[in-house]
Amino acid sequence: MNEKSLRGIRQAGCSTLLLLGGMAHGQTPPDEGPTAAKLDALKREVTEQAATLEQMKRAMAEQEATIRELRSVLGPEVLARKRGGQRAPGTGGVTPGDTATNAAAAAAGAAGTQALPNTANVPQEGATQAQQGATPAQPAADSQVAQAGDEQPVGKPPEADTAPPAIAPIFDQPGVLTPAGKFVLEPSFQYGYSSNNRVALVGYTIIPAILIGLIDVREVKTSTYIEQAALRYGVTKRLELEVKVPYVQTSGSTISREVFTGTAVDNVFNASGQGLGDVEATVRYQLNYGNEKMPYFIGWLRYKSATGKSPFDVVTDCVTRCVGNTTGTGLPLGLPTGTGFQAIQPGITWLLPTDPAVFFGTFSYLHNFARDNVSRTVLNGQQENLGKIAPGDIFGFNFGMGLSLNEHASFSIGYDQSIIWPTKQNGQTVPGSVRITQGTLLVGYSYRFNSRYTLNVSVGAGLTRDTPDLQVTVRLPITF
Repeated sequence: MNEKSLRGIRQAGCSTLLLLGGMAHGQTPPDEGPTAAKLDALKREVTEQAATLEQMKRAMAEQEATIRELRSVLGPEVLARKRGGQRAPGTGGVTPGDTATNAAAAAAGAAGTQALPNTANVPQEGATQAQQGATPAQPAADSQVAQAGDEQPVGKPPEADTAPPAIAPIFDQPGVLTPAGKFVLEPSFQYGYSSNNRVALVGYTIIPAILIGLIDVREVKTSTYIEQAALRYGVTKRLELEVKVPYVQTSGSTISREVFTGTAVDNVFNASGQGLGDVEATVRYQLNYGNEKMPYFIGWLRYKSATGKSPFDVVTDCVTRCVGNTTGTGLPLGLPTGTGFQAIQPGITWLLPTDPAVFFGTFSYLHNFARDNVSRTVLNGQQENLGKIAPGDIFGFNFGMGLSLNEHASFSIGYDQSIIWPTKQNGQTVPGSVRITQGTLLVGYSYRFNSRYTLNVSVGAGLTRDTPDLQVTVRLPITF
């Protein structure tokens, strides 16, 4: 309810008071002369009207006290934000003028439960005076109603915002769920680059710093391109389903001086691979309705298939076997597009809005399912049986902060870390396999073109030697 509407209510109440006052003063006796009985009747009528006026004054005072209390609690800015939309006349809605008029009528009706005194027996002169007494207040009330038409009326308060705030996504698991009944198609492109160096010493030392033998020096550079399409559907306001289908292209170059070759010349070994990656399916559920004191919690469960080409399906440059081989490089002739193992990953994401920033993070645990009777193909087509292979599980966590720059743009920065346990073969830890830690610093930007299209760009820099040096991801979610 805006201030102008309230003024209209008060003016209508004053008009009512003036009307009753005029009627009270207009009760003059007829020309035939006053009598004692008629004077007593007029006194009683005036007394009743005075009581009615006092009752209406008390009701109006109570309403004004309630209005002042509401103003002190809500404030003018909140009242302005709660204004409803204006409807055009003739559409079945209530126009601002109608709202002010109805509000005045409601105030007059709420002022007292008794009806106005019956003026049927009042002399015509008194009624005329009552009408004349009400005339000066009427233009003021009409002016208030006309001014109220310039303001938007008070409408139905909007529903409470129960969705987490939107941020620029920099991690794989988004924090904002898809609205109920909506589809989001998110094509994305990711580029990754990594460079690793390896030095192997084969020989023995007679004194420190003197090596008798040969050195195997390798520098591996890998570039990966992932085109991916994700489809999300909002089942309810708090439940979301997602499917991701990636297409992977990867190429690698190995610069090495192999063991036992006795050469000082660098050899370059190139390999590449492309094809369908590991298809994923995820379900997410918002566990609570957060606020500035309590974070939003979103639980999720991801399933990763093994649809991509595994490392055991590519041909390896070995004659019989790679361990201890002296006639091959031990390198794959092609590169895989998947991990070769199915996995399941539960996790929980939290978001804490604190104006103007939003803090967020994730805890997750990925379990890889072991495979029995794993074998790989060597150069001459023979199969090398590796037995049971169980990749190490992965514990991951990340955290970050998002900042809204304006209604279209936002900025995010965060850190992502994964701890990978060693791989086991036939129940024993594979020689050379150790626990490793991957850490990535990420920065992301988001620009919202309209209600359907949003562009997200993120850049990641590896902070450990086991982490890819660079990751660049571009996403374009489209809402249907």
